[in-house]
This record gives sequence, structure tokens and C-alpha cells, in this order.
Amino acid sequence: MFDKLEDLLIRFEELMSELSEPDVANDPVRFRKLMKEQSDLTPIVNAYKEYKQCKQNIEDSLALLEEESDEEMRELAKEELNDSKARVEELEKELKILLLPKDPNDDKNVIVEIRAGAGGDEAALFAAEIYRMYLHYAESRNWKTEIMEADETGIGGMKSVTFMLSGQGAYSVMKYESGVHRVQRVPETESGGRIHTSTITVAVMPEAEEVDVQIDDKDIRIDVCRASGAGGQCVNTTDSAVRLTHIPTGIVIYSQTEKSQIQNKAKAFALLRTKLYDLEQQKAHDAEAELRKSQVGTGDRSEKIRTYNFPQGRVTDHRINLTLYKLDKIMNGDIQEIIDACIAADQAAKLAKMNEN
Repeated sequence: MFDKLEDLLIRFEELMSELSEPDVANDPVRFRKLMKEQSDLTPIVNAYKEYKQCKQNIEDSLALLEEESDEEMRELAKEELNDSKARVEELEKELKILLLPKDPNDDKNVIVEIRAGAGGDEAALFAAEIYRMYLHYAESRNWKTEIMEADETGIGGMKSVTFMLSGQGAYSVMKYESGVHRVQRVPETESGGRIHTSTITVAVMPEAEEVDVQIDDKDIRIDVCRASGAGGQCVNTTDSAVRLTHIPTGIVIYSQTEKSQIQNKAKAFALLRTKLYDLEQQKAHDAEAELRKSQVGTGDRSEKIRTYNFPQGRVTDHRINLTLYKLDKIMNGDIQEIIDACIAADQAAKLAKMNEN
């Protein structure tokens, strides 16, 4: 581990030197690449420098204790020694986590797809509530949100909704939301007061760029048509809606949220690229079944990950056995505690696996 840290320290110094060269600023692509690498290495380098300083402090304190007879100075040296030893232990743990292999998609924006499952209208209402929960959470992170597709019901529910979240490290955080979310409550449509259980599925996909997925024109059928539903003026009077069919996979994308056919086409292609990229990711997950088992629910979409129990005001994440009694806050977007616990559990599982090897 320490050999690797020394290598990273040397690489960081090389980066700083390269970034100070005048010709680098004139090459935006190279400049961005170097800045990204510097940004990734900075937390590791800072932690390692502090670790080395603490190790030096321990040596200095021990030397002082050997030669110092003044009791007051010896007490100060002992205090410094204990503090540095405790900090070294903390930093060793931090460094192990910082050196864990990083998911290459972590820095990407995400496209989130929410679909109503079992439970009819009640599932569609819950899908709309979970969509709003994510919008509130995105707002708290200063992320940009953009709706891509929506199939709404007449009573305020959503059979499905697809939207993009753009922001620093969106995938690294949101990937833990993939899976089946279950709700237990008395539906408004239930006259007998019985508790019903309904489900929705959430798929979180890293946004794919053109370099990630090559789409052959001959594999695509493009149809244009009039948008349906409440779209206001001109949305329903022009052929602005776009339907893409990817012939090899059978994936169909329908986009009608914009007034312009060009904008809808761009959105449809962005969504298709992401779905094709996600398909490749899922295949890779299946091929690495052991890795998938060690992760905290970032692969299997059929896994029941969370239950929202309204009568008891509790939310339970089944992957990490976490139960919180603050349902109202969570439904209002306060999901950071759950996500932090998932990240910690995921890191612990990966560290344990690394120690086995």
C-alpha cells in the first residue's frame, strides 16, 4: 500500500509541474484531463502527507521522552504521542478506502427511470412521490434536473417517469437507489382502512456519452408523430414527438416533452445511448457475479431494497438492516443518511474482500 502511495505522491508532483507549463493552458483537452487527475489524487495525497507527518511526530515525541527530564515537557510529549498514534490509525483506514478501485462511472450524470409495479393506481401514486423525493434531494445537492419521459395517470400518479440528474458525482451517490421500493399504507381509494403493499422499480443509469456507445444509423428506425396529452399550445399541433426503435435490441424510446422535434430527437438519442450503455454494464455485472454479491445493491434491479411503512412512519433499507423513523423527512428528500450508510457498507464489503485476497 505504501509503495503505491509513494508512486501517487510522485505522480501528483509531476502533475503540478505539468500544469504550470504555459503550453498546457493552450490545450483545453489535455488541461481538463490533467485537472481531473489532479482532483482525483488530491484527497489521497493530502491524507498521505498528513499520515507521514503524524509518523514523524511519533518519532519526535519518543525521542523527546528519552532525553527530556522536565515533567511538563514530558506530559506534552506524551499527549502529542497519543494524539498522533490515534490519528495514524484513522488515516490508515481512510487511505485504504481512498485506494479502493473507483467505479469509472462515479463522476457521470445519471438518468433515473421510475416505474410503477404491483399495486395499480396506488403504485403509480407512490412512483410520483418517489420522483418528487429525488427532485427535493437533487435540489439540496444543487443538481440540475431535466424530465425526459413521463406517463402520468389522471389522479396525480405516474406509471413511469424518466429524468436526468446532472451534478458532481451524481452516479456515485444515486447508484444505491436502484432496485424495488415497497410502500405499505392505506390507499386513499381504500374504504375499509386496510393496509396495502405496492411496489415500484427504480433504475439508475450513468449517462452515456457518444464516446461510450456507437449507434449505427442502419440499426435505428425514427418515427415522428404528434405529441399526446396536455402539452399546451403547439405541442399537440405539430409532429414534434419522436419515437426511436433500436432494431437489434428492440428498445423503443418515445420523447415528447419538448416543443421542438430536434430537441425531442436529441433527448431520445441521449436516452437510447444510456440504455444501451446500461445493457452493457448489466452484462458485465452478470459476468462478475461474485463482485456483484459484494456490492450493496448496485446491480440487481429485481432486488427489494427498501420499505416505506406509512402507518409506523418508518423506512427500512433491507440491504444494510437500517431502519429510520423519519418517513416524512425522507419523502421530502432527506435521504442522505441512507445513502451514507450504503456507501459505508459497500466500502466495508470491498475492504473485507480486499483483505481476503
